[in-house]
Amino acid sequence: MKLFLSKYLKNIVLLSGLLTILLFNFTCQTADNSKGKSATYASLDSTTSYTGMQTCRECHQSIYDSFIQTGMGKSFDVASASKSSGKFGDHHLIYDRFKDFWYKPYWDNDSLRIMEFRLSGNDTIHKRIETVSYIVGSGQHTNSHIMNTGGYLNQMPMTFYTQKGQWDLPPGFENGGNTRFNRLIGLECMTCHNSYPKFTTGSINKYEFVDNGINCERCHGPGEKHVSDKKAGKIVDVVTSIDYSIVNPAKLPIDLQLDVCQRCHIQGNAILNEGKSFMDFKPGMKLSDVMNVFMPVFKGRESEHIMASHVERLKLSECFKKSIERAEKESAASLTPYKNALTCVTCHNPHVSVKQLGSDHFNASCNNCHSSAKDGVCTEKPEVLKLNKNNCVSCHMPSSGATDIPHVSVHDHFIRIPIKEESVNKIKEFVGINCINNPTPSDITTGKAFIAYYEKFNYGKEVLDSALHYFSDKSDAQIRKNFRELIHIAFLKENFNQVLFYAKSVGDPLTFLKNAGMNNDDAWTSYRIGEAYNANQNHQQSLLFYQRAFELASYHPDFANKYATSLAQNGNIVEAKNVLSKSIADYPKYPAALSNMGYLTLIHDKNPEKAMEYYNRALALDPDYDQAILNKAGLLLYTGKNSEAKMILQKFVKKYPENMQAREILNQMHPN
Repeated sequence: MKLFLSKYLKNIVLLSGLLTILLFNFTCQTADNSKGKSATYASLDSTTSYTGMQTCRECHQSIYDSFIQTGMGKSFDVASASKSSGKFGDHHLIYDRFKDFWYKPYWDNDSLRIMEFRLSGNDTIHKRIETVSYIVGSGQHTNSHIMNTGGYLNQMPMTFYTQKGQWDLPPGFENGGNTRFNRLIGLECMTCHNSYPKFTTGSINKYEFVDNGINCERCHGPGEKHVSDKKAGKIVDVVTSIDYSIVNPAKLPIDLQLDVCQRCHIQGNAILNEGKSFMDFKPGMKLSDVMNVFMPVFKGRESEHIMASHVERLKLSECFKKSIERAEKESAASLTPYKNALTCVTCHNPHVSVKQLGSDHFNASCNNCHSSAKDGVCTEKPEVLKLNKNNCVSCHMPSSGATDIPHVSVHDHFIRIPIKEESVNKIKEFVGINCINNPTPSDITTGKAFIAYYEKFNYGKEVLDSALHYFSDKSDAQIRKNFRELIHIAFLKENFNQVLFYAKSVGDPLTFLKNAGMNNDDAWTSYRIGEAYNANQNHQQSLLFYQRAFELASYHPDFANKYATSLAQNGNIVEAKNVLSKSIADYPKYPAALSNMGYLTLIHDKNPEKAMEYYNRALALDPDYDQAILNKAGLLLYTGKNSEAKMILQKFVKKYPENMQAREILNQMHPN
């Protein structure tokens, strides 16, 4: 008994000592936070609000005046003559030979317009004019253009490439990919090219408010606490301490510093973590806590880089690696231990435009570590050095085209001795995908990345098999766990029976598909199940899932149109018309909704004139929309105008001979 007590007392002493150590370690950890850790920043608190750049301006006028001239400050603004870098005139036309459309930009008083038109000989047989609401891009590389239709933002089919001084289709619109005025500007696009907007939940591209340019709080975090502290007279000596009311990126650990830049200067396949949105990242956080960004890996193509891969490429450089090692050894106790290391801000002052800096500024950054050429550091021939004006960047950060953006030239931030590249015309060998900002992404995240490579980047269906590897379906429990991803993969494979198998394996999916989040995940899953039931001619079940998709994302025109179509299939034409009427009023530039409204107006209201009006509105938006053409031809036949119907169908079949439905109608018609 005494032995037991002595051991017991000894354990108490040990536990007490251990508790003291833990408390001591905790105290040290808190002290370490003052050296750059971010756990106590007020801006990371979910209750801290954004104040806007004009509030920052009240105390930081000179920084504001300089920052608004930078690429970030000029990243997004209303369309105006001062914002535009474009050239205008009758000769500034572009032609899409794949879709047979011409485009012309022009000013109409103070409004910038883009006109789309189609010619038949010397006749204009189609003309659509849209007003540019916003211009994206500082003009250093490009100006792209956005239209606003009742809060719905769409990219327009013209971009001005400033380095070459020419108009062309935007990236991704070329080679048959022209989506015309229909590319959705979702949160992923908006939150890199601009400050955080006020987004309409239940949509993909509808906004109640968008700002004009990236602002201070994108790099410093929401400033409500900082502003209130300063107004209350709470002043921190930032020379000796960290002001935790606002983030100063220079005082963050190096990985968190780079994540501030990488939030936007990292381009690839961004996969959000569960429950996160593109508006959730704040300076001081790990980017991987919000999203993981993947890039494909191709054997023998390591030298290729894309437009916004600056940080990723810089981290490959020996200059970067060695400077970080040196800083961590020499300046560990400093509030800004990486001040003299090679980081993004070594060359790029985020408050000053690069246009105000000459090559001497960037060379000086190199010479901080490297002696001048006369000291023998550079081994290049003297005549080559003279030809390049001793410009380090021109050789060691060569400028070339990006693989994802045409007509632009950007510096490769992988700093190295120039090497001769192999021919880039050889066939790419895809060897997998790599997460840029997280060496150990979860299986779920990697699986989602493979899905996105098929859906967003047009990779072959074999990547869906790779995705399936990460989402087991061997039991009902596993199906429930991976339900949304399994449905997604089966849907993309067009295996609708498999979609329904998964749906039935979990009982009634409608009991848990209830989340109306910013990413619309449950709405999309409901929609895909509805499509599977519809493909199997089970219209009653498809209606239930289309309805849920619409309830969760009522500002998505596709979902409204599908729900209305399903209502009509199930005999509820009145409600179908109500859904379409509200959707068209909200977004009047969706041809499918207009065409379907015309059809319902004809069969329910017996109003051919109004039906024709809807069909013509749809075709004014898209002269190649096949269902509107077929509906219009059918209406012309219905009203006895056979020759007009025949002419419309003949023109359509000539342009699209693969459309069997139009050919069949023509074959059934008797010539007049």
